[in-house]
Amino acid sequence: MSLWIKICGNTSAADALLAVEAGADAVGFVFAASPRRVTESEAAGIIKRLPRTVEKIGVFVEARVEEIYSAVRICHLTGVQLHWDAAADLPARLKSRLGHELRVMRVLHFGEGAVKRATQQVATYAENPSVNGLLIDSRTAAAMGGTGVAYDWKRAANTLFKNAEARKLVVAGGLTPENVGEAIDALQPWGVDVVSGVETEPGRKDPLKVREFVMRARAATKK
Repeated sequence: MSLWIKICGNTSAADALLAVEAGADAVGFVFAASPRRVTESEAAGIIKRLPRTVEKIGVFVEARVEEIYSAVRICHLTGVQLHWDAAADLPARLKSRLGHELRVMRVLHFGEGAVKRATQQVATYAENPSVNGLLIDSRTAAAMGGTGVAYDWKRAANTLFKNAEARKLVVAGGLTPENVGEAIDALQPWGVDVVSGVETEPGRKDPLKVREFVMRARAATKK
């Protein structure tokens, strides 16, 4: 099993380079209301210092399509994460305009009252050839992502995460260096995504936690 690891919510070149050096496959940049928000100019300045081999994913919430086009082109993003219930045809429109190599990820929220809907969405999106990954996140009343809150992994394993690797399901929400191995064991995901679990404060990464997170995630796939 080859695990895809994304370190999200980067606001500085130092933090993004730290993630790369630790062995992450992708780094994320938030273009939405958040203490981790970056402007196009800020993200472009960080990304030009990163190696071509690492994926650069922009996170968008309720964004206009022209905003996404602009950010991808100016910042040289290699992927986008649609963190809302965007139109079903948006992934195809993005690829048509920006290139089919662009990774397009959709985000689904799992929790009480959302199990049936999320399960149906996974089945639908997994069949969409323009969707290159499904990130399953938690959600609170105050935040759509970066919540630091984990959902019920056992319940998710018995519903959403069946055939997780083939469907490119990514677990997010409440992951830390201490529990990422447990999440991988329970869900057998295609990938993992972390934000608050490797921070000293919103928008600032803890070098020890970033390295420990990647190391433990890789180790969990070798069991």
